[in-house]
Amino acid sequence: MQEKLFIALQYITPQRLLSRAAGWLAETSISWIKDPFTRWFVDHFDVDMDEAVEEDCTAYGSFNDFFTRALKPGAREIVSGSKTLACPADGAISQLGDIRDGRIFQAKGQDYSLIELVGGDPKVAAPFMGGQFATVYLSPKDYHRVHMPLGGTLRSMIHVPGDLFSVNKATTENVPRLFARNERVVAIFDTDAGPMAMILVGAMIVASIETVWAGQVTPVPREIRATHYSEQEEIRLEKGEEMGRFKLGSTVIMLFGKDQVEWLEALGADSEVRMGEHFGDLD
Repeated sequence: MQEKLFIALQYITPQRLLSRAAGWLAETSISWIKDPFTRWFVDHFDVDMDEAVEEDCTAYGSFNDFFTRALKPGAREIVSGSKTLACPADGAISQLGDIRDGRIFQAKGQDYSLIELVGGDPKVAAPFMGGQFATVYLSPKDYHRVHMPLGGTLRSMIHVPGDLFSVNKATTENVPRLFARNERVVAIFDTDAGPMAMILVGAMIVASIETVWAGQVTPVPREIRATHYSEQEEIRLEKGEEMGRFKLGSTVIMLFGKDQVEWLEALGADSEVRMGEHFGDLD
C-alpha cells in the first residue's frame, strides 16, 4: 500500500516547484540552515566523510558543495589496461545487458525506447542498436561525480527536457519509460570501442546536472537542444577523468554499439559498484 501511494504521489507532486525549492536549500550558504541539514544527511545516510578531501561536512560553502565533494587522491583506483572499462560512478547497478529490438530493459515488466532515450533522433540511436547498456543508480550516500569508463573525444551533447520522477527501485519497477521520460543530458563520445553514450538522468529534487565542458546544463528552457563539437574545439577526456556531476544525484546510463564491449559476468542487477573498478572489457 505504501509503495502504491508513493508511486501515485509521483504523478501529482509539482516536480519542478519542489526541485526549485530543494535547489534553493541546497545552494544556500546560511550556516544555521545548511549545517544542521548537512549533519543530519551525513548521519541519516551514513556518508563516509573520511574519504573526502574536506572531512568536515559543515566546512563546505553550501549543501551542494558538500554533495559534489571531491575525494582524496587515491580514494578510488582506476582499473588499468587499454582494453578495460572503468565503472563511471559509485552506486548500484539497476540493470545491464543487451539492447534488443531498439528497447532497453528497465525493471520487471518495464522497458523503454533507445530512440526516445537519446532525444528522438534515429541517427543518434543507430550506432547503439543491438549493443550494450548499463544503468548505475547513485544513492544519496554515494560520491556524486561521474567519470569516464574509457578515453573518448566528445562529439555532441543533447539536453532532453522531461519529467522529474524519483529513480529508486519502486519507481523503476512501476513508472513506465522512466529513464526516457525524465530530464537528461546525452553525451556522445568517439572511443576505441566506437561511439559511446554517457547519459546523465535527472530526478525529483535534482537541482541540476553539470558537465566539465559546459558547466550547468539543467535547468534550461524546456526544448531539446543539441550541441556539436568540431575538431577545432576538441574536448578529449581520458579514462577515469570526471565528465559530469549531479547536484542531488540520480542515474547514469552507458551505451555501446554491437559487439564492442562485454560487461563482467559477476555484475548484475543490484550489484554495488565503485567508481574506477573493473566494469567490463572491449571485445
